[in-house]
Amino acid sequence: MAADVSGGELAKTSGISASMLSRIERGLVSPSVETLERLANGLGVPASRFFGDQARRTDFCHVRAGHGVLVDRIGAVADYRYELLGHLLSGNLFVEPYLVTLLPGADPYVTFQHPGLKFLYFLSGEVRYRYGGRTAEVRAGDSLLFDATALHGIEAIQTQPVSYLSVVFTLRE
Repeated sequence: MAADVSGGELAKTSGISASMLSRIERGLVSPSVETLERLANGLGVPASRFFGDQARRTDFCHVRAGHGVLVDRIGAVADYRYELLGHLLSGNLFVEPYLVTLLPGADPYVTFQHPGLKFLYFLSGEVRYRYGGRTAEVRAGDSLLFDATALHGIEAIQTQPVSYLSVVFTLRE
């Protein structure tokens, strides 16, 4: 709503004068908490929005279907195709969203281990997934969420083709 509202309209819907709004915008006056609350209501946003560090949170990533960055994996996971679906460069949370496709020569691999949390959403196929000492029979529509510091991975490929969304969340140092 904020982008479609003129200064005069905002002043009117917020119940403050246009001159007061102008002085706030130019930094000539510090608004009271009550005034900030009125402005927030006029904009249809929470008052906390005024205090967030929005200048540092401007990353936006749009990846068209089939145009993610292919990431080469060597060794035991050579036939696991990883397509990076986006990236953010700011903030303290590092997020890696991948579309993973098991190619016809893919073998089970249960020794993935890395920092962070991992979320998997299976799009096709059926597998037996190992997490530490546990296993789960997983198929299209199923999801897994876990601490990725434990050994994990596909223990058996039961029905192909197998594809899944893999999102890893880690804190930046």
